[in-house]
Amino acid sequence: MLKRTFQTGLAIGLVVAAAIAATAITYERYDTKTLKRTIRRDAVLCGVNKGLPGFATPDDKGNWSGFDVDFCRAVAAAIFNDPTKVKFVALDASERFKELQSRKVDILSRNSTWSMSRETSYDLYFPAVAYYDGQGFMVPASRKVDTAVELDGSKVCVQDGTTTLLNLADYFRANNMKYTEVKFGKLDEVVAAYKDGRCDTFTADASQLYALRQTLPKPGDHTILPDLISKEPLAPVVRQRDDDWMMIVKWTLYAMINAEELGITSQNIDEALKSKKPDVMRLVGTEGAYGEELGLPKDWAARIIRHVGNYGEVYDRNVGKLGIPRGLNQLWSNGGIQYAPPIR
Repeated sequence: MLKRTFQTGLAIGLVVAAAIAATAITYERYDTKTLKRTIRRDAVLCGVNKGLPGFATPDDKGNWSGFDVDFCRAVAAAIFNDPTKVKFVALDASERFKELQSRKVDILSRNSTWSMSRETSYDLYFPAVAYYDGQGFMVPASRKVDTAVELDGSKVCVQDGTTTLLNLADYFRANNMKYTEVKFGKLDEVVAAYKDGRCDTFTADASQLYALRQTLPKPGDHTILPDLISKEPLAPVVRQRDDDWMMIVKWTLYAMINAEELGITSQNIDEALKSKKPDVMRLVGTEGAYGEELGLPKDWAARIIRHVGNYGEVYDRNVGKLGIPRGLNQLWSNGGIQYAPPIR
């Protein structure tokens, strides 16, 4: 009888232990408390590129600037009414998704391509496209190459562990061309190899090529070819099973796009708060309870615009300085494809 009681107790104990372990694993993978932890911490933890001009670059005093950096500041502005309440964590391409999974950062704003496998394999969400890009090629101007179909036989520098590597293989195979792959784990290693002449072609997202060309000794000696060989929708990234946080990140971007469409800027936000136009009133929070539905104050979007600006302002002061044509990232009403659902 005692033996049976002991066995029963042991079995119950094992079941309870298994349940606790399963709960811990579920919490680790599907944490739903990001906003609460962010408020308690009094800062957003933002994963960014270690150094990509126009997108995320620290100065010698550790002050960050760039398109991706400003997006995280916009999230902080929506939550805290203070865009400085962000701690930036520099991440390599190879570690970015794992560090997000392990909660080292709350959001990844790091020129990351949205793909199906990344959502399914890493249990992550890409809430909305912040920047439409495409993979391109940069070559020394001395090669006198005009298009990518002339790259047969090239030695191509490429970063390992990225969609860039896969797109490169697909493109050359589809065009029945041969190439030599020269790959490195870190972007600065790829740039160094191209700079040293260990390859005669550099492939990456076109935005990266424009940014990195500025870091070369003689930028004018290098040509970025007009061909784009892939779709690269770059988006912020968050963990799955935290829909409240995902909604804040998604609508932060949409608020910035809607603000540009409505002509609301960091310079005229005070006037917009007096507007009687319904769509403006809904955006700035003088009508409706859209902020509360996100777990934020009524003026959440007005905070973003006041402190960081609308989408166009952020683009112009960061990416625009690189000389990259806005192209697809123009508003849909200006010939691009940037389009945000309405706030209503």
